[in-house]
Amino acid sequence: MDFLDIIHTRRSIRKFACDPVSPELIEKILRAGMASPTATNSQSWRFIIVDNRDTLNEIARIHPYAKPAADAPLAIVVCGDTSAGHAPEFWPQDAAAAVQTMMLAARSLELGSLWCGIHPHTGREDAFIRLLGIPGSVRPFALLIIGHPLQPFTHEDRFDEAKIHHNRW
Repeated sequence: MDFLDIIHTRRSIRKFACDPVSPELIEKILRAGMASPTATNSQSWRFIIVDNRDTLNEIARIHPYAKPAADAPLAIVVCGDTSAGHAPEFWPQDAAAAVQTMMLAARSLELGSLWCGIHPHTGREDAFIRLLGIPGSVRPFALLIIGHPLQPFTHEDRFDEAKIHHNRW
């Protein structure tokens, strides 16, 4: 699949088949996330794989936009280690780059994904910290729900020349 097709057909998927995602595909997605750039090469991202049905159901309960987790076979919580590297204040950017790369990797593998924000909502962060036993220097950034999609990937052109400025605003 052409990379630009992957970008332009990646969509937020909210309906998933119950079929599990293989360990091989999970590893490919995680490898892609770990290939993402990080500030000062800190590699501050950390990942929690969630495939336990009870935990997925609880995630759907505690996050207002994560209801699809109740039907999906997999979620990955992308976190940032605030003590990593020489520029720890950039952990949110590091985590965001990993999330985007993982979503594109999932699309290239014919898997659907849904990005549900956790950070900077402290209530959501605290709920995930409690649920998943996340240690003190690590902050949950985003929930990535992944699975075999039950809805189509469509192409949508969102290019808007009005949002582009040259040299100055």
